[in-house]
Amino acid sequence: MTVSVRAWQAQDLPAMQVIWNEVVAEGLAFPQEEALDMEGAAVFFGEQSHCGVAEAEGGPVGFYILHPNNVGRCGHIANASYAVAAGWRGRGIGRRLVLDSLAVAGRMGFRILQFNAVVASNLAARALYESLGFRQLGEIPGGFRLPDGRYETICPYYIALGS
Repeated sequence: MTVSVRAWQAQDLPAMQVIWNEVVAEGLAFPQEEALDMEGAAVFFGEQSHCGVAEAEGGPVGFYILHPNNVGRCGHIANASYAVAAGWRGRGIGRRLVLDSLAVAGRMGFRILQFNAVVASNLAARALYESLGFRQLGEIPGGFRLPDGRYETICPYYIALGS
């Protein structure tokens, strides 16, 4: 299987919308609760500093969004979110997306990449981030509300991108 990661293009939008909404509907990773319609998706993805798309077998199978985590004196810290279509998970696509986002963030002048809310039970994501050198900053008990109404711990992570 050949997977390439590239900057998103307008024709990727329908697939990105479907993948995003799939992850939101699962309710186990993203804080968002509302699905994106096509117009909302165009605005949302268009507002990001960068979107990278993983392409396999002729179409998008995952993507990431990259943007500043904050403004002003903290504007050098990036934030990213990753989404892989359910049928494509477990094939190393997430790793490719994270590696690409690290390279792009560095080229864009970001000095740190920080994840604010990695759900503690998202063991695959946590293992991936830790294998790439991300450090967990601590835990926020009850920081994420699951679809069934229970609250779960979130774990912020970061990695320095260079000097």
